[in-house]
Amino acid sequence: MLCMHALVQAIAQQGTVLPGGLLKVDGLVNHQLQPQLTAMMGETFAAHFRELAPNKILTIEVSGIAPALVTSLQLGVPMVYARKKKPVTMHERTFTAQSVSRTKGGVVDLFVSSEYLGQEDRVVVIDDFLASGKTLLALADIIHESGATLLGLGCVIEKAFEHGRENLASLGVPIHTLAIIHEMSEARDIRVTAGH
Repeated sequence: MLCMHALVQAIAQQGTVLPGGLLKVDGLVNHQLQPQLTAMMGETFAAHFRELAPNKILTIEVSGIAPALVTSLQLGVPMVYARKKKPVTMHERTFTAQSVSRTKGGVVDLFVSSEYLGQEDRVVVIDDFLASGKTLLALADIIHESGATLLGLGCVIEKAFEHGRENLASLGVPIHTLAIIHEMSEARDIRVTAGH
């Protein structure tokens, strides 16, 4: 609860709404990290998902890595991140999906090596934002393609008015977010509360 209160305060004080409905929180998760706050995020996610007994945490480079890493550290399991460009060293079978990134301004390809994700894995996904849910659906597709089991989804910030939670309901897994944006505009303050 302490983490969520601190995060809510930080978003309200430092968040900036940009044209196109983008929330700039670069000083918290997307460019600069607050180590103590990031540590609390991971601890909160780990406490929430521990009973599901995941053996792997999955995220996307770059902004999801920090909270996912702390979560995996707390749970004592490896963390895997989906690459946005396939490296030349990735020779083995690759699981792929496409996601639409508003911050990148288009379609982004995601790649995960079969070397690090397979049928024996029980996966919790941790990411920075839950907006429309399209990126998380792409990760769910990768998990399904690999034969692994998706156990749950955790996101630092949820933009409730974009209905991502409803779009992800068909996955049938618990979704836990740390802060929820209910309303925001360039002309008004950001209305944010603790997540659930």
